[in-house]
Amino acid sequence: MSIRIFHNPRCRKSRETLQLIQDKGIEPEIFLYLEEKLSAKLIQDALKALGFPAEKLIRKSEPAYKENFKGKSLSEAEWIDAMLQYPKLIERPIVIKDGKAALGRPPENVLDLIK
Repeated sequence: MSIRIFHNPRCRKSRETLQLIQDKGIEPEIFLYLEEKLSAKLIQDALKALGFPAEKLIRKSEPAYKENFKGKSLSEAEWIDAMLQYPKLIERPIVIKDGKAALGRPPENVLDLIK
C-alpha cells in the first residue's frame, strides 16, 4: 500500500493528518511540496485523484492569492500555473493512494482512503 502526502510541516492540519496516518501503522511517502520540485503533471494527477477543479485547491487566505488572483477568473491551466509559481497557494495536506486522494481538512477525511 503506497500512500503519499503533500506535506507542510509548519501546518497544524498537515501534521495532524500525518500523525493520523502513522497512528494506523502506515509510513507514507512524504512529499514536501514547498521544498521539492512541483510539476504541472503532479498537480493535475492530484486534482484528478481528488476530483476537484484546480480553483478548489487554492488557499484564498494566502497573501499571494489576495495580491495576484483575488477576483480573477482563471482557466484550469492558469490555476495550475499559479500553484507552480506560488506553491503556498496549494491547500494541504493532500493524501494520495492508488489513484484516489483526500484532502486532510479535517484530518479524518483521509480515513476512508487509508482503510
